[in-house]
Amino acid sequence: MENKGRTSLFENGLIWFGAGLSIAEILTGTSFASLGFGKGILAIIIGHIIGCLMLFCAGIIGGKERKSAMDTVTMSFGADGSKFFAFLNVLQLVGWTSIMIYDGALAANGIFNTGNWVWCLVIGALIILWVVIGITNLGKINTVAMAALFILTIIMCKVIFFSDTSGVKVSGDSMSFGAAVELAVAMPLSWLTLISDYTREAKEPVKATLVSTIVYGIVSCWMYIIGMGAAIFTGESDVAQIMVKAGLGIVGLLIVVFSTVTTTFLDAYSAGISSETILSKLNGKYVTIAVTVIGTVAAILFPMDDITDFMYLIGSVFAPMIAIQIADYFILKADKSSKKVDMINAIIWVIGFILYRYLMTVDIPVGNTLPDMAVTIVIAVVAGKIFGEK
Repeated sequence: MENKGRTSLFENGLIWFGAGLSIAEILTGTSFASLGFGKGILAIIIGHIIGCLMLFCAGIIGGKERKSAMDTVTMSFGADGSKFFAFLNVLQLVGWTSIMIYDGALAANGIFNTGNWVWCLVIGALIILWVVIGITNLGKINTVAMAALFILTIIMCKVIFFSDTSGVKVSGDSMSFGAAVELAVAMPLSWLTLISDYTREAKEPVKATLVSTIVYGIVSCWMYIIGMGAAIFTGESDVAQIMVKAGLGIVGLLIVVFSTVTTTFLDAYSAGISSETILSKLNGKYVTIAVTVIGTVAAILFPMDDITDFMYLIGSVFAPMIAIQIADYFILKADKSSKKVDMINAIIWVIGFILYRYLMTVDIPVGNTLPDMAVTIVIAVVAGKIFGEK
């Protein structure tokens, strides 16, 4: 039967529930504290609505066409054009691997102080062990880790929002509302290049994409709010210290380490799969191990406490990319897969990238992704009407 072996709505929802449950998202949420609780929540929600709409569109394209994320990029940019974005995606995933290992090590070291570098090595070694075990054998382990992190977030909510604590004045640079919205957009935007890898396998791709997007959006907002609440109400932006105050100790340590391993494994593994798109002779498993080693070394050598610039860079690369895909697929009904490189769309992407970087200097209440995408879609549609194949 056609649907034999396809994933259910529940399975897709569970995948994206796990994607949203992340220490990195909690830490990113601490950046919103300077806005205050009310404005901070508003910025988080607006940003996630924008980002998740793009995530939904990307998932629909891959789901309907039964194509992976990079194969859908081929439909707008050509075979060689998709390799360029696959390369950028690998770089993004190497960056996320480094950040996740760094954040996990920092939290673990806050509970059991042996040195950040020790925990980087421990987490890196466990990720490589995960690679050796293989993704097909990790389902139950990943589910247990996600359930443990879910329980941890509930405990953290209790400590942050229901303890007898008074509001703490947050110091540091104040973030504008528009910049905060953009920071909220960037997290779902970073998953654009992965979602089709899952929705293409769904029994009901449109419904699965909707479930995946809604589940991820809600959980991600929750993680952001936990981080922001921690910084505002407890004066702590350190996840480890919140867990120590909750009396979790060694249990908190195990949860942090294993949830970091299972989540970071997905980033490293996807980097390996994307590398095969760039060069078919590459072995994705070996590349995954190499990415983990690079990420571990980077986490040891470089401070990664502020990832806002990295997230804005992700936005500037992938927002105009998905805008062009939306224009081609939903409006123009165009498919450029037969070309090596579609130069018209390549030029439009460059314009969108430059426009995004310029808009970063302008304080727009809805952030700069939405206006950048709107302009890019208009340019792509006009260009498609003028230069499109008859």
